[in-house]
Amino acid sequence: MNRKQKNILIRILLTAALMLILHPLPVEGWVRLLLTLIPYLLIGWDILRKAILGILHRELFDENFLMSIATIGALVLGQYEESVEVMLFYQIGELFQSYAVGKSRRSIASLMDIRPDFANVERDGQIVQVDPEEVEPGDCIVVRPGERIPLDGTILEGVSALNTSALTGESLPRDVAPGSDVISGCVNLSGLLRVRVTKPFEESTVNRILELVENSSLKKSKAENFITRFAHYYTPIVCIGAVLLAVIPPLFLGNWSEWISRALTFLVISCPCALVISIPLSFFGGIGGASRAGILVKGGTDLESLAHTKTVVFDKTGTLTQGVFTVTEMTPAPGWDAGDLLELAALAEAYSNHPISRSLRDACAHPLDLGRVGESEELAGGGVITWVDGKQVAAGNARLMNHIHAAFTENSRPGTIVYLAVDGSFAGSIVISDQLKSSSVAAMKDLQAQGIRTVLLTGDSEKAAQAVGNVLGIDEIHSGLLPDGKVEHVERLLAAKPPKSTLAFVGDGINDAPVLTRADVGIAMGAMGSDAAIEAADVVLMDDDPRKISLAMRIARKCLRIVRENIIFALGVKIICLLLGALGKAGMQAAIFADVGVMVLAVLNAVRTLRVDHTSKNSQA
Repeated sequence: MNRKQKNILIRILLTAALMLILHPLPVEGWVRLLLTLIPYLLIGWDILRKAILGILHRELFDENFLMSIATIGALVLGQYEESVEVMLFYQIGELFQSYAVGKSRRSIASLMDIRPDFANVERDGQIVQVDPEEVEPGDCIVVRPGERIPLDGTILEGVSALNTSALTGESLPRDVAPGSDVISGCVNLSGLLRVRVTKPFEESTVNRILELVENSSLKKSKAENFITRFAHYYTPIVCIGAVLLAVIPPLFLGNWSEWISRALTFLVISCPCALVISIPLSFFGGIGGASRAGILVKGGTDLESLAHTKTVVFDKTGTLTQGVFTVTEMTPAPGWDAGDLLELAALAEAYSNHPISRSLRDACAHPLDLGRVGESEELAGGGVITWVDGKQVAAGNARLMNHIHAAFTENSRPGTIVYLAVDGSFAGSIVISDQLKSSSVAAMKDLQAQGIRTVLLTGDSEKAAQAVGNVLGIDEIHSGLLPDGKVEHVERLLAAKPPKSTLAFVGDGINDAPVLTRADVGIAMGAMGSDAAIEAADVVLMDDDPRKISLAMRIARKCLRIVRENIIFALGVKIICLLLGALGKAGMQAAIFADVGVMVLAVLNAVRTLRVDHTSKNSQA
């Protein structure tokens, strides 16, 4: 419990004690009024202060103004105990709200613990402790057991297990060894690690996460915007209604005190606290619950869009597959040796960071002599043309062979085919295969069980795409696409989607950034995804597990269902009590329930968004 909550609780207890003492005292009139003002001001001074500040800043119509007018009016009418009760129960509601918000904030703030305080850098044979922002790419850092990895990098020495739960929500440690890529924010559990830094702190995984979380509250959902607009018009309307109720009926029926009392009761009932507090809290709780599961949602509007998703479009490599390619077959043309073919392909791709390029370099049995490599040109969606030993070497797909007018023999093997041509003459082909992620099949079953249509868009060959699509049971498959081709297909799918539904695109590469931006909901793989994809996305999966997509949708649907429940419940009770109050059938106690009681129940209902069921369900959460 924080200081604010402790202060509210102390004031509530003191006020309740004073009211118990005051109630049996045989005093009336001015004496009782003066005695009542003690607990009234103790419990309500902050509300009165906010109401006065609102008047000074010309922001009259809020819950503080309504509470102040209603309780002061009750004091004037001699309803002393009722005026204190309204303030008392309102503060009890505030305590519940503060606790609920605090719990939600802690679930998100637990991510803030991933920010490292220091990095152990090797300099001149010494270990120097510095701020992570001072470490440069290429520096070597030491991470001892129990310490948090401060920056992204590659392990040079050491074997250990990493606790990634703060990033991914998964409790199972991940084993790492020399050559393994590690991301900042993980905790080193056992062995001493020497890590070569690959990214500066501002581009590190941990810093990207913190920026996403800190900015998530800036994007309001449609429901939140509705409540803001609703309160803007609703409050002055009910204030005018209360004035009319206090003035017009007694002009014809008399009994001014009775109608003024009804008007004050009307004001207390009308206070829109339940909606104004519980709706943003529901979205905040949903974002917090998702973050605990390793799903970062950038704002309430993205959570709302997730809940209405009926079509999910996937990239293939790195999204549904591991993105770890291996050379599985080489078919040299007559006159060429398989070893020479592989070496030329690796040299041609020497300066590319594409996974296929890395797999070709890794397949070479001996170190590459980069002095043999000259100028290189990369053709988007085709491959590369590089000068090696003074010869033009083209390595890429069939599109590249057609582009340079090389007569080649098409390889029909499943997988990614890299064709090679030297000075325009076909030299052979290499088959590179990727492996499905272990969770991809389950992810597709979860989505399809929820009635979600699945689509695969990939730049890979038709055979490779069909092989993956058939195993996963994907509804629609399109292959051989350049980035603009993916955008065109997404545009077509957006035009054909069911009314009031949304389309999500899931990807991880730089070439996916345009589609992630164009889709209603962009979902990026956060652990090994590109910076551009993570920046363009609305949702980030921190462990790259596609099963988290269906979990995110269940969280979003649960959040929206709770929001609808609170809106219907709050407005329903308000309308009934307003009518009863205007007819004189509801007194101040009913007003307290309609205001504070409804707010407490709505807040408690909103807190349910924090609880996330990680198990796969076919229901709508």
